[in-house]
Amino acid sequence: MINVALPKGRLGEKVYQLLASAGYPCPELLGDSRQLVFENAQAGVRYFWVKPTDVGVYVERGAADVGVCGRDILLEYEPKVYELRDLRLGICRMCVAGPAGFDDLQRERILRVATKFPHIARAYYEQIGRDIDIIKLHGSIEIAPLLGLSDVIVDIVETGKTLQENHLTVLREIHPISARFICNQVSYQFKYAEISRMRDALGAGKEQA
Repeated sequence: MINVALPKGRLGEKVYQLLASAGYPCPELLGDSRQLVFENAQAGVRYFWVKPTDVGVYVERGAADVGVCGRDILLEYEPKVYELRDLRLGICRMCVAGPAGFDDLQRERILRVATKFPHIARAYYEQIGRDIDIIKLHGSIEIAPLLGLSDVIVDIVETGKTLQENHLTVLREIHPISARFICNQVSYQFKYAEISRMRDALGAGKEQA
């Protein structure tokens, strides 16, 4: 039995459809039930829904053998897991954004950066030797530069429409982001054949999709 942590929401539903088409169906999973754990013994799979930011924790700690999460989660929280496949889903970018023409590299003063991803933001600016003040927010952060709370933001950008509507633009791209199939390090040793089969089936299912 392979325990699979799926992120709640649209990405998780897409991943489930991919897994189902690859030979790991569990139809009850998409029903109206408030149940969180779903099992198909014949297919050898047990699914459970978790918050996207928690997928890495469940996999690292062994509650799940495998899971799917965005590369942003892996970069921000750095769970000790194996990354087995880029699923090419949820493709977007981690970017620095701010008012058009703003130079976030000029060093006259400390740069104020609003973000949900303080580790990623700090690592990026440390790499280029820029002093910053991290302002960690949890909601929509595009408003922070508009109200003078920050100079720039570091956030995930998909189409850029939200930035445009809030008079912001991408100043630089930090990382490409997409959904990754990850694995617990111990499970990879003891369930290698089953997990490798699922990894390969995901690749085949993606090509067919």
